[in-house]
Amino acid sequence: MIKILHCEYKQDFQIFLEFSDGEKGLFDLKEYLTTRSGPLLEPLQEEDYVRRCFIEAGALCWPNGLALSPARLHEPHILKQVA
Repeated sequence: MIKILHCEYKQDFQIFLEFSDGEKGLFDLKEYLTTRSGPLLEPLQEEDYVRRCFIEAGALCWPNGLALSPARLHEPHILKQVA
């Protein structure tokens, strides 16, 4: 089972993620939110709130209880490779 080991907010809603299989890349939260909505996602419209991301049980999380699946974020069309 894949897990996120590290997250780091970069800028402009971009979050650097490092996974348990050694994969690394950028997650574009702004792009992700263009096709999703809901009460837990609403605070993610604010950059200051996005910066509060953390890892819990291998998932990308925020203080409101939102947890994004590491398997979903690991998908090639979601995770952008970095050099």
